[in-house]
Amino acid sequence: MKCTNRCIHTISFLVCFALTCTLLTGCGTPAYDMPYDTNYGVSSYRINVTSSSERAKSFAADLCVSDANVVSNPQLDVESASAVGLFNLKSGQTIYGKNLYTRLAPASLTKIMTALVALKYGSADQILTASDQVVIKESGAQLCGIKPGDQMTLNQALHILLIYSANDVAILIAEGIAGSVDAFCALMNKEAAALGATGSNFVNPNGLTADDHYVTAYDMYLIFNEAMKYDLFNEIIQTLSYTTIYTLANGDSKEITVNNTNRYLRDNATPPELITIIGGKTGTTAAAGHCLILLSRDSTGNPYISIILKSDSSDNLYLQMSNLLEEINRQN
Repeated sequence: MKCTNRCIHTISFLVCFALTCTLLTGCGTPAYDMPYDTNYGVSSYRINVTSSSERAKSFAADLCVSDANVVSNPQLDVESASAVGLFNLKSGQTIYGKNLYTRLAPASLTKIMTALVALKYGSADQILTASDQVVIKESGAQLCGIKPGDQMTLNQALHILLIYSANDVAILIAEGIAGSVDAFCALMNKEAAALGATGSNFVNPNGLTADDHYVTAYDMYLIFNEAMKYDLFNEIIQTLSYTTIYTLANGDSKEITVNNTNRYLRDNATPPELITIIGGKTGTTAAAGHCLILLSRDSTGNPYISIILKSDSSDNLYLQMSNLLEEINRQN
């Protein structure tokens, strides 16, 4: 009887152990994921099991992680900017940070998140049809002038969105991808949270001023860094000018040419010596001030993301950005 009980206990243990291994490793795979909880103090981990050891890889292992403020150069003049960040993508180092986790209006930097969601959930050749919602009457809003019933591909729309920062095209994209602006914004917030960008909230796809629409400088780094994984995004942000033909509601064709709003690409601003500006996104509203995020490279080709939120003028924005990029040379 004792032997029988011992055998039963042994068999039960082996069955439980096998079930546990199956659940943890997924039928023999060497790793399992723990869920990412935005309210948990430690990010998600993947446990890689080898014959000799177990290793936990941080959710943010390949990202720059920092405190709210990182001062590499106390003399750096960014006083009139509300938030500033400079990130070395190769080393994972935050070179400079000011108010990285302060919630601020992002203006058209919002459109980076719009592009990221569109690239993930849409296809470049899908046809988008404008609804009545593309008619935006806000004074000063940047528009390409599309009308209800007009059509263009997502590829065309993304070029106009990111190069010219057209607010009406952002609505076109949102409705074309998710069926409604509200549904698209839900996707924006879902994807932002998945990236760890939990200090942000999006209520529209274009960045026009709205209550509860905000980002942090650090979150914009996370979002921009993720968007750069898409070849089309990388191509667009470094394009100086774009010409295309789209279809009007009556079936006629209309040609449109848009030019990049980035002063560095237009040679209206000069970066520091040895620094090459690859591309980026501008943004300006009364509430958000003047904003800019850039991808740049140093003389050896190492990539950097730099961001300034809420500078007090366009001239100061580019002056501060050039000062910030000079910190790359100081580090090398």
